[in-house]
Amino acid sequence: EYLFFDEIQNLERWESFVYSLFEKKRYFIFITGSSSKLLSEEIATQLRGRSLTILVLPFSFKEFLQVKGLHVKTKILLSYEESKIKNLLRLYLKEGGFPDIVLTSINREEYFRDYINLVVFRDIVERYKIRDIGLIKMFVRFAISSFSKEFSIHKIYRTFKSMNVKVSKKTLYRYADMLEDAQFCFFLRKFSFSERESLLSIPKVFLNDPGIANYGRTTKFDEEIGKLMENAVFLELKRKKLETFYWRDYQGNEVDFVVKEGLKVKQLIQVTYANDRDEIREREIKDLMKSSELLKCKDLLCITWDYEGEEKIKGKKVKFVPLWKWLMNI
Repeated sequence: EYLFFDEIQNLERWESFVYSLFEKKRYFIFITGSSSKLLSEEIATQLRGRSLTILVLPFSFKEFLQVKGLHVKTKILLSYEESKIKNLLRLYLKEGGFPDIVLTSINREEYFRDYINLVVFRDIVERYKIRDIGLIKMFVRFAISSFSKEFSIHKIYRTFKSMNVKVSKKTLYRYADMLEDAQFCFFLRKFSFSERESLLSIPKVFLNDPGIANYGRTTKFDEEIGKLMENAVFLELKRKKLETFYWRDYQGNEVDFVVKEGLKVKQLIQVTYANDRDEIREREIKDLMKSSELLKCKDLLCITWDYEGEEKIKGKKVKFVPLWKWLMNI
């Protein structure tokens, strides 16, 4: 028999109740909730080693294509098929992968407005008894507008101060934790072999769906497409449960993603909106090569919009793969 419980973490001693059902060995139990911390903390006490946690995000690009009726089963595609996939990728980066958006003709702006309000009111205001609703709403807007960029609490604090808004840094850090706990956004730390240095670094913020980044956007889509590509890559790495960071040195050289496995750096990834080799800035390649040397990593990947190839630069191989191919794993 199957038992499904949604938002059960709102009930007192729910973990003991679930454990009693588990002990009967009669049920497959599924627990869903919008608070990753509350669920994981309680499960850890009663069901340690007896549960499997799965992060459910909006549709990935591969799932998005399947819903649109496009089932790619081969690596060899005709030109019109590639063109269709790239057009759908632009749509995915623009509208996102929330099922209601993809499967119905619902108004996108209204949907995201209601979703953001739901996260703010149900998952934050009600759960944590927040009094200043206006302040948390402003903080959410900061998170959305900062996607794929550094998210400095200190800078946000100074911005609020310049607006004569009274708030402590401690409160802003709590708000950031609440947003990540509600899985509205995620924070990516800077890579360092020192765990303390990494934890103290200014994180980058990524949204749980690219469509949210376009909610209320005042800039043109093409001006943001590089950041949207980066957000999509981050989400795919998260789906794969890879330990991921970004990298930057004291000279400002930067690599978008560092994938770590155990104590070693497994892969370095640069993301750029480029249709051919000439459009890829040499600085991005230079930063990739420098990080490769410092972090002792040979697996170098540059994710592009449409350029594909392989080069040997300073004795190291760099692969160039279009985003759509990388997201589809073909």
